[in-house]
Amino acid sequence: MWSQSNWLEILVRCKSNVQARLHPYLKNLGEPQPDLGTGAGGDPMKPVDLAAEKAIVEVLHESCVSFTLISEESGVKRFGDTPDKCYVTVDPIDGTTNLVRGLPFYASSIAISTKPVLSTVFAALVTDLANDTTYTALASKGAYRDGEKITSSKRESLEDAVVGLDLNSYKVQEIAPQLTELIQKTKHIRHFGANALELCYVADGTTESFIDIRGKLRTTDLAAAFLIVIEAGGTITTNTGDPLDAKLSPEEKVKFIASGNKQIHQTILSLVKT
Repeated sequence: MWSQSNWLEILVRCKSNVQARLHPYLKNLGEPQPDLGTGAGGDPMKPVDLAAEKAIVEVLHESCVSFTLISEESGVKRFGDTPDKCYVTVDPIDGTTNLVRGLPFYASSIAISTKPVLSTVFAALVTDLANDTTYTALASKGAYRDGEKITSSKRESLEDAVVGLDLNSYKVQEIAPQLTELIQKTKHIRHFGANALELCYVADGTTESFIDIRGKLRTTDLAAAFLIVIEAGGTITTNTGDPLDAKLSPEEKVKFIASGNKQIHQTILSLVKT
Protein backbone atom coordinates (compact mmCIF):
# COMPACT_ATOMS: atom_id res chain seq x y z
CA MET A 1 0.00 0.00 0.00
CA TRP A 2 1.31 3.44 -0.88
CA SER A 3 2.19 5.82 1.96
CA GLN A 4 0.12 8.93 2.67
CA SER A 5 2.85 11.19 1.27
CA ASN A 6 3.00 9.13 -1.91
CA TRP A 7 -0.75 9.48 -2.31
CA LEU A 8 -0.63 13.22 -1.78
CA GLU A 9 1.95 13.52 -4.54
CA ILE A 10 -0.20 11.40 -6.86
CA LEU A 11 -3.29 13.48 -6.11
CA VAL A 12 -1.47 16.71 -6.92
CA ARG A 13 -0.31 15.20 -10.21
CA CYS A 14 -3.91 14.20 -10.95
CA LYS A 15 -4.97 17.80 -10.38
CA SER A 16 -2.31 19.13 -12.75
CA ASN A 17 -3.32 16.67 -15.45
CA VAL A 18 -7.00 17.58 -15.07
CA GLN A 19 -6.11 21.25 -15.53
CA ALA A 20 -4.07 20.48 -18.66
CA ARG A 21 -6.78 18.29 -20.18
CA LEU A 22 -9.51 20.86 -19.55
CA HIS A 23 -7.62 23.80 -21.01
CA PRO A 24 -8.77 23.24 -24.64
CA TYR A 25 -12.40 22.94 -23.51
CA LEU A 26 -12.29 26.16 -21.52
CA LYS A 27 -11.41 28.07 -24.69
CA ASN A 28 -14.65 26.95 -26.35
CA LEU A 29 -17.27 27.32 -23.65
CA GLY A 30 -19.26 29.67 -25.87
CA GLU A 31 -20.00 26.76 -28.19
CA PRO A 32 -22.75 24.19 -27.42
CA GLN A 33 -21.55 21.39 -25.16
CA PRO A 34 -23.06 18.06 -26.31
CA ASP A 35 -24.57 15.57 -23.89
CA LEU A 36 -22.72 12.24 -23.96
CA GLY A 37 -25.42 10.19 -22.32
CA THR A 38 -26.13 9.70 -18.64
CA GLY A 39 -23.35 9.07 -16.14
CA ALA A 40 -23.40 6.40 -13.45
CA GLY A 41 -24.63 9.02 -10.97
CA GLY A 42 -27.66 9.81 -13.13
CA ASP A 43 -26.62 13.21 -14.49
CA PRO A 44 -25.96 14.09 -18.14
CA MET A 45 -22.29 13.77 -19.08
CA LYS A 46 -20.44 16.53 -20.87
CA PRO A 47 -17.07 16.24 -22.69
CA VAL A 48 -15.40 18.07 -19.80
CA ASP A 49 -16.56 15.39 -17.33
CA LEU A 50 -15.01 12.54 -19.29
CA ALA A 51 -11.85 14.51 -20.06
CA ALA A 52 -11.29 15.13 -16.34
CA GLU A 53 -11.94 11.50 -15.43
CA LYS A 54 -9.53 10.31 -18.12
CA ALA A 55 -6.87 12.70 -16.80
CA ILE A 56 -7.14 11.21 -13.29
CA VAL A 57 -7.00 7.60 -14.52
CA GLU A 58 -3.97 8.40 -16.69
CA VAL A 59 -1.94 9.54 -13.69
CA LEU A 60 -2.95 6.50 -11.64
CA HIS A 61 -1.84 4.21 -14.48
CA GLU A 62 1.46 6.07 -14.81
CA SER A 63 1.97 5.58 -11.05
CA CYS A 64 1.43 1.80 -11.44
CA VAL A 65 -1.43 1.81 -8.95
CA SER A 66 -3.89 -1.07 -8.71
CA PHE A 67 -7.26 0.38 -7.75
CA THR A 68 -11.01 0.31 -8.01
CA LEU A 69 -12.38 3.47 -9.56
CA ILE A 70 -15.69 4.75 -8.18
CA SER A 71 -16.71 7.55 -10.50
CA GLU A 72 -19.79 9.67 -10.91
CA GLU A 73 -19.34 9.31 -14.67
CA SER A 74 -18.13 5.78 -15.50
CA GLY A 75 -19.31 3.97 -12.39
CA VAL A 76 -17.17 1.25 -10.81
CA LYS A 77 -14.14 -0.08 -12.71
CA ARG A 78 -11.28 -2.27 -11.55
CA PHE A 79 -7.68 -1.75 -12.63
CA GLY A 80 -4.54 -3.80 -11.98
CA ASP A 81 -3.87 -7.04 -10.12
CA THR A 82 -5.04 -5.99 -6.64
CA PRO A 83 -7.89 -3.54 -7.16
CA ASP A 84 -9.51 -4.33 -3.81
CA LYS A 85 -6.60 -2.84 -1.86
CA CYS A 86 -7.35 0.72 -2.88
CA TYR A 87 -10.49 2.65 -3.84
CA VAL A 88 -10.37 5.94 -5.75
CA THR A 89 -13.64 7.86 -5.54
CA VAL A 90 -13.93 10.75 -7.96
CA ASP A 91 -16.27 13.45 -9.08
CA PRO A 92 -14.23 14.56 -12.10
CA ILE A 93 -16.12 17.86 -12.38
CA ASP A 94 -18.23 19.06 -9.47
CA GLY A 95 -20.31 21.94 -10.81
CA THR A 96 -20.43 20.98 -14.48
CA THR A 97 -23.33 23.36 -15.15
CA ASN A 98 -21.31 26.24 -13.70
CA LEU A 99 -18.34 25.33 -15.89
CA VAL A 100 -20.22 25.10 -19.19
CA ARG A 101 -22.11 28.33 -18.42
CA GLY A 102 -18.92 30.19 -17.56
CA LEU A 103 -19.65 30.56 -13.83
CA PRO A 104 -16.29 30.45 -12.01
CA PHE A 105 -17.17 27.92 -9.31
CA TYR A 106 -16.39 24.30 -10.17
CA ALA A 107 -13.97 21.70 -8.90
CA SER A 108 -12.48 18.25 -9.24
CA SER A 109 -12.74 15.89 -6.27
CA ILE A 110 -10.63 12.77 -5.53
CA ALA A 111 -10.67 10.57 -2.42
CA ILE A 112 -8.52 7.52 -1.59
CA SER A 113 -9.83 4.86 0.80
CA THR A 114 -9.03 1.35 1.95
CA LYS A 115 -12.62 0.20 1.50
CA PRO A 116 -15.61 1.49 -0.50
CA VAL A 117 -16.87 3.22 2.66
CA LEU A 118 -16.79 6.93 3.51
CA SER A 119 -15.20 6.45 6.95
CA THR A 120 -12.11 4.76 5.45
CA VAL A 121 -11.05 7.72 3.28
CA PHE A 122 -7.47 8.59 4.26
CA ALA A 123 -6.31 10.97 1.50
CA ALA A 124 -8.30 13.65 -0.30
CA LEU A 125 -8.01 16.49 -2.77
CA VAL A 126 -10.55 19.03 -3.98
CA THR A 127 -9.25 21.57 -6.46
CA ASP A 128 -11.04 24.79 -7.37
CA LEU A 129 -10.40 24.69 -11.10
CA ALA A 130 -11.67 28.20 -11.77
CA ASN A 131 -9.40 29.89 -9.23
CA ASP A 132 -6.52 27.38 -9.06
CA THR A 133 -6.93 26.75 -5.33
CA THR A 134 -6.34 23.25 -3.99
CA TYR A 135 -7.54 21.70 -0.74
CA THR A 136 -5.91 18.52 0.56
CA ALA A 137 -6.13 16.34 3.65
CA LEU A 138 -4.50 13.22 5.05
CA ALA A 139 -6.05 11.27 7.91
CA SER A 140 -4.75 12.54 11.29
CA LYS A 141 -2.44 15.01 9.48
CA GLY A 142 -4.72 18.05 9.11
CA ALA A 143 -6.19 19.86 6.12
CA TYR A 144 -4.47 22.35 3.84
CA ARG A 145 -5.26 24.99 1.22
CA ASP A 146 -2.41 25.47 -1.24
CA GLY A 147 -0.03 23.98 1.32
CA GLU A 148 -1.12 26.20 4.21
CA LYS A 149 -2.87 24.54 7.14
CA ILE A 150 -6.52 25.51 7.55
CA THR A 151 -8.96 25.43 10.45
CA SER A 152 -12.71 25.77 10.38
CA SER A 153 -14.64 28.73 11.77
CA LYS A 154 -15.05 29.18 15.52
CA ARG A 155 -18.04 31.50 15.11
CA GLU A 156 -20.90 30.10 17.20
CA SER A 157 -23.76 32.50 16.47
CA LEU A 158 -26.03 32.24 13.45
CA GLU A 159 -26.51 36.01 13.49
CA ASP A 160 -23.25 36.65 11.64
CA ALA A 161 -22.75 33.21 10.14
CA VAL A 162 -22.68 32.45 6.42
CA VAL A 163 -24.57 29.21 5.80
CA GLY A 164 -24.61 27.26 2.57
CA LEU A 165 -27.91 25.59 1.74
CA ASP A 166 -28.71 23.40 -1.26
CA LEU A 167 -32.42 23.44 -2.15
CA ASN A 168 -31.97 22.29 -5.75
CA SER A 169 -34.56 19.52 -5.80
CA TYR A 170 -37.95 18.60 -7.18
CA LYS A 171 -38.82 17.86 -3.52
CA VAL A 172 -38.33 21.48 -2.45
CA GLN A 173 -41.93 21.75 -1.18
CA GLU A 174 -41.19 18.86 1.15
CA ILE A 175 -37.74 20.07 2.23
CA ALA A 176 -38.31 23.81 2.64
CA PRO A 177 -40.65 23.49 5.68
CA GLN A 178 -37.93 21.50 7.46
CA LEU A 179 -35.59 24.48 7.06
CA THR A 180 -37.95 27.42 7.60
CA GLU A 181 -36.91 28.14 11.18
CA LEU A 182 -33.22 27.95 10.30
CA ILE A 183 -33.64 30.32 7.35
CA GLN A 184 -35.56 32.79 9.52
CA LYS A 185 -32.69 32.90 12.03
CA THR A 186 -29.86 33.09 9.47
CA LYS A 187 -29.10 36.36 7.70
CA HIS A 188 -26.60 35.06 5.17
CA ILE A 189 -27.77 32.04 3.14
CA ARG A 190 -25.69 31.03 0.11
CA HIS A 191 -25.46 28.35 -2.56
CA PHE A 192 -22.78 28.42 -5.26
CA GLY A 193 -23.40 25.19 -7.17
CA ALA A 194 -20.44 22.90 -6.43
CA ASN A 195 -21.03 21.08 -3.16
CA ALA A 196 -17.55 19.60 -2.65
CA LEU A 197 -16.08 23.08 -2.93
CA GLU A 198 -18.72 24.54 -0.61
CA LEU A 199 -17.71 21.97 1.99
CA CYS A 200 -14.10 23.11 1.61
CA TYR A 201 -15.32 26.64 2.38
CA VAL A 202 -16.58 25.26 5.69
CA ALA A 203 -13.19 23.64 6.24
CA ASP A 204 -11.21 26.86 5.75
CA GLY A 205 -13.63 29.08 7.67
CA THR A 206 -14.96 31.00 4.67
CA THR A 207 -18.43 29.85 5.71
CA GLU A 208 -19.75 28.45 8.98
CA SER A 209 -21.92 25.63 7.66
CA PHE A 210 -23.19 23.81 4.61
CA ILE A 211 -26.46 21.88 4.64
CA ASP A 212 -27.87 19.36 2.17
CA ILE A 213 -30.87 17.36 3.39
CA ARG A 214 -32.33 16.65 -0.05
CA GLY A 215 -31.19 13.03 -0.11
CA LYS A 216 -29.90 13.78 -3.60
CA LEU A 217 -26.16 14.28 -3.15
CA ARG A 218 -24.05 11.24 -4.01
CA THR A 219 -21.15 10.01 -1.92
CA THR A 220 -18.90 10.52 -4.95
CA ASP A 221 -19.50 14.29 -4.49
CA LEU A 222 -18.82 14.15 -0.77
CA ALA A 223 -15.96 11.70 -0.24
CA ALA A 224 -12.92 13.99 -0.50
CA ALA A 225 -14.48 17.05 1.15
CA PHE A 226 -15.70 14.88 4.04
CA LEU A 227 -12.12 14.21 5.14
CA ILE A 228 -11.05 17.81 4.52
CA VAL A 229 -13.80 19.15 6.80
CA ILE A 230 -12.97 16.71 9.60
CA GLU A 231 -9.21 17.29 9.39
CA ALA A 232 -9.77 21.06 9.52
CA GLY A 233 -11.59 20.65 12.84
CA GLY A 234 -15.13 20.82 11.51
CA THR A 235 -18.11 18.61 12.25
CA ILE A 236 -20.19 16.69 9.74
CA THR A 237 -23.15 14.46 10.63
CA THR A 238 -26.43 13.27 9.23
CA ASN A 239 -29.35 15.70 9.46
CA THR A 240 -30.42 13.90 12.65
CA GLY A 241 -27.02 14.37 14.30
CA ASP A 242 -25.82 10.78 13.86
CA PRO A 243 -22.27 9.99 12.64
CA LEU A 244 -22.10 10.17 8.86
CA ASP A 245 -20.95 7.06 7.06
CA ALA A 246 -22.07 5.53 3.80
CA LYS A 247 -21.08 3.27 0.96
CA LEU A 248 -18.92 4.90 -1.70
CA SER A 249 -20.93 4.47 -4.87
CA PRO A 250 -22.31 6.65 -7.70
CA GLU A 251 -25.80 5.60 -6.63
CA GLU A 252 -25.45 6.06 -2.85
CA LYS A 253 -27.00 9.30 -1.59
CA VAL A 254 -26.73 11.10 1.72
CA LYS A 255 -28.23 13.88 3.82
CA PHE A 256 -25.80 15.87 5.95
CA ILE A 257 -24.99 19.01 7.89
CA ALA A 258 -21.39 20.25 8.02
CA SER A 259 -20.31 23.00 10.41
CA GLY A 260 -17.15 24.72 11.50
CA ASN A 261 -17.59 23.85 15.17
CA LYS A 262 -19.79 21.76 17.46
CA GLN A 263 -21.59 24.71 19.04
CA ILE A 264 -23.06 26.17 15.86
CA HIS A 265 -23.65 22.63 14.62
CA GLN A 266 -25.90 21.88 17.58
CA THR A 267 -27.77 25.14 17.04
CA ILE A 268 -28.42 24.24 13.42
CA LEU A 269 -29.48 20.69 14.29
CA SER A 270 -32.01 22.10 16.76
CA LEU A 271 -33.57 24.25 14.02
CA VAL A 272 -33.75 21.62 11.27
CA LYS A 273 -36.90 19.53 11.44
CA THR A 274 -36.58 15.88 10.44
